Amino acid sequence: MSAAKIKKGDTVVVRSGKDKGRSGTVMKVLPKDGKVLVNGINVAARHRKPSQANPQGGIDRREAPMAISKVSLADPKDGKATRVRFEERDGKKVRVAVKSGEVIDG
Repeated sequence: MSAAKIKKGDTVVVRSGKDKGRSGTVMKVLPKDGKVLVNGINVAARHRKPSQANPQGGIDRREAPMAISKVSLADPKDGKATRVRFEERDGKKVRVAVKSGEVIDG
């Protein structure tokens, strides 16, 4: 298995779909499914009937997982989408933004 280019807590930019151009923070990564959960992005509405737990019922809005290929890491310098490369710096493997050369973690 290769190293993860997108991790929990990263800021990402949506590259395609209804939320194209928006950015958010990764809440969860689902590597087996190839999906990510991004805060405030790809919000799905579920109509809920009243129940004992929720007597009011109504519409539930929550983030749905989206394909990891639809998001790109945001460059730490300008916030625009960038690709990620791995480099060894000070004997440690780190993620580096291709666009600016900035270290993303570490």
